[in-house]
Amino acid sequence: MKKSSIIKTGAYFVIVLLIVIQFFDTDKNISATPSENAIEKHYQVSSHVQGLLKTSCYDCHSNNTAYPWYNNIQPVKWWLADHVNSGKRHLNFDEFNTYSKEKKLKKLDEITETVRSGEMPLTSYTIIHRDAKLSSADQSEIEKWVGEVKKQID
Repeated sequence: MKKSSIIKTGAYFVIVLLIVIQFFDTDKNISATPSENAIEKHYQVSSHVQGLLKTSCYDCHSNNTAYPWYNNIQPVKWWLADHVNSGKRHLNFDEFNTYSKEKKLKKLDEITETVRSGEMPLTSYTIIHRDAKLSSADQSEIEKWVGEVKKQID
């Protein structure tokens, strides 16, 4: 078999595979009703901080994701579903009140640490969602809010 024939067969295989995987769907992270365990229902969250959290955190760390257009294309849909599920396993603002006191305090410390270090929101997220990038003033505001919530928990 010629090298060009092998490449052509491989290319056809990849095209067919990309078409076939479009028919495999994932569950969307969209909740029909607001959670009674949401952080803002149990702890004071200013409208400014709530806006920052919604813009920079909630797509991966809540029960509601605002999906971009490219979520309709596989394998991107699988990657995003895995990413959102992983984010929710680490921290879910909509389920925050189900956490134990110790876990709440640990998660709040992690919020401060990851925001301060620039680890969150992820660079891969802020490249496309430029409004999600946190300024140093935004980071300070979130850090101050975390301190206030920790006092409410203690």
